[in-house]
Amino acid sequence: MPDNPYATPKAQAANGFKGRTVNISASARVVLAVAVLTAIGRQLSLHLGASHDPVNFFSYFTNLSNLFAAAVFLVSAFNVAKGLTPVLDVFRFISVVNMTIVGVVFSILLRNEDLGALLPWVNITLHYLMPVAVVLDWLLLPPSAKLNSRHLLLSLTFPAIYLTYVVIRGAGNGWYPYPFLNPVNVGGYTGVAAYSVGIALLFFLAGWLLLWIGNRRASARS
Repeated sequence: MPDNPYATPKAQAANGFKGRTVNISASARVVLAVAVLTAIGRQLSLHLGASHDPVNFFSYFTNLSNLFAAAVFLVSAFNVAKGLTPVLDVFRFISVVNMTIVGVVFSILLRNEDLGALLPWVNITLHYLMPVAVVLDWLLLPPSAKLNSRHLLLSLTFPAIYLTYVVIRGAGNGWYPYPFLNPVNVGGYTGVAAYSVGIALLFFLAGWLLLWIGNRRASARS
């Protein structure tokens, strides 16, 4: 029975379409989150099986960002029928900024690098499928309320903390998750600083663009 028995057939059809869209969206988020967790779990088992340091595994920005994105997808999947909340939208925004950078940086700087024991299907899931899916999710389901510059700055907090952690830890044990963050590969810390500034600028531009698009689409829907 329709929610409103007095609604016109056109309105009932629109409500039915909206309901189907919500169900598809929620199901897709769950499937994608499970795919990410499966991929990371499989790669972690290989990592540990080769007696590698588990801290190193969770020091990759790709792994951390994908885990965060999967968590956001799962939470939003079970809340999408009730409507996305402003708090959840902030987490979605942080996730889409991170995953955009994961996809772009991999395509530009890492695609032709030796990926070691990284399984091809895991690589596709984490570096191609999930970044595209998270961006599409943001574009198709914009935030419920406008975000502002504070949210943009918030999205830059984790990358800044991550970079600091990687540089300090790498200086102590000589291990870096990415070649462009290793002073040996880029002509010292000057090279690391140059790459860091470039990627930070990329984060800012991606965040600003995604914020602008999200707000425009949110206004169009209101």
